[in-house]
Amino acid sequence: MSFADKLKALFGKHRTQTEDFYDDLTDALIEGDLGAKAAVEIVGALEKKCREEKVSETDGITSMLTDMLRPYVKSVDLPVEEGKVNIFMVLGVNGVGKTTSVAKIAKLYSDRGISVIMSASDTFRAAAVDQISTHGERLGIRVVKHQMGSDPSAVVFDAASACEANGGGLVIADTAGRLHNKENLVNELKKIDRVASSKASPGCYRKILVVDATTGQNALRQAEVFNDAVGIDAVVMTKYDSTAKGGGIISIGRELGLPVAFVCTGEKYPDISRLDAESYLSDFLGK
Repeated sequence: MSFADKLKALFGKHRTQTEDFYDDLTDALIEGDLGAKAAVEIVGALEKKCREEKVSETDGITSMLTDMLRPYVKSVDLPVEEGKVNIFMVLGVNGVGKTTSVAKIAKLYSDRGISVIMSASDTFRAAAVDQISTHGERLGIRVVKHQMGSDPSAVVFDAASACEANGGGLVIADTAGRLHNKENLVNELKKIDRVASSKASPGCYRKILVVDATTGQNALRQAEVFNDAVGIDAVVMTKYDSTAKGGGIISIGRELGLPVAFVCTGEKYPDISRLDAESYLSDFLGK
C-alpha cells in the first residue's frame, strides 16, 4: 500500500485528529521510507501547527504536510556547456541500476545533439564493462574502456582527453560500487574524482549518485557514504514508482540537502525523466 493510500485510510479511521491519529501518521511515514527520526520530528511539528491554527480537516492537514515536506524535495538541472569538457561521474552500489542509468543519461543528452562518451571505469567487474559496451553499440555512443583490472581513473583520463580532442562534449563515467570493501572503494573514487576534476572544464564536473527507490533507508545510508567520500551534486532514483513508497527522496533531501536530477521508472532507455517536485509531492500524498 502506498503512503497516499495509508494517509487516506488514516483520515477515514480517525474522524477527529487525536494523538492516535498522529501516532499512526508517524508510523505511515516511517513505512513510507522517511526514517523514524525524520517522521517523528515532522509529525511533531505538524501536530503543533495544526493545534495552534485549529486545523483538523483532511485538506488542511494534507496541505500543511505538503508545505513541510516541500523544502526537502529538490529538483536540479544538469546543463552541459557546449565546446567544453563536461564530466558526470556516476556513483552507486552494485545492483542499483547504475550502468543502465549511465546509458539512459547518455541517450538523453545524445538526443539533444551533445557529443557523448561513456567511460567504462568499473574495471573490476567484467559484467559492467560488457554491459556498458553493449549499451554503446545499441545507442551508437562511443565507449572508452581498458582491460580488466586497470586503473579506473586512467579510463576517465582517456575518455576526457578524447572529449577534448573532439572539441568538447560530455563524458559519463560508470564507476565501481563495492561497499563491502569500503576503504578501497573510497580511495579509488577519490582518485577518479581528482582526475575528473582536473580534466573537466571549470564548473563542468558533476558527481551523480544512483540509488534504488525500493531499498528504503539503505538509500540514505549509501548517500551518506558517497557524499562523505567525494561529495554528491545530484541523485538519480531508480526503480521509482509513484504509487509505491518513494519517501527516500524526501529523506535524502532532508538529511543531506541533495537534489534529485532524474527518476527512472523502468529498464528501457526512455524510462528516465526529470523529477517534478510538485507532481512528486502530489503523488506521495495523494492530493
